[in-house]
Amino acid sequence: MDAQLKKGFLEVFVLAALKKEESYGYKIISDVSPYIDVSESTLYPILKRLETGGYLYSRTREHNGRLRKYYGITASGRDKIKSFIEDISELNRLYEFILKGDLQ
Repeated sequence: MDAQLKKGFLEVFVLAALKKEESYGYKIISDVSPYIDVSESTLYPILKRLETGGYLYSRTREHNGRLRKYYGITASGRDKIKSFIEDISELNRLYEFILKGDLQ
């Protein structure tokens, strides 16, 4: 998959993983990994970029005596998911057109 295309998918996957509740890095990785490969070294820059863009917020909370950083989705993050769904619908129409013809 094209790296730029994958980058866009990863951002939306991260946002989607946070739609229902706040979460932390390791849990986000485990939630999205059945669908797309992501490592810690990939995830944390995405989280930072999404937070800087206003799509996420973060807060630190104690868990088992240690501080853990939790992330949550903002209204802008939910809008980004909606926009992605609209874009992917358009992309699906293009994909269907390409597949209509006999490619053999």
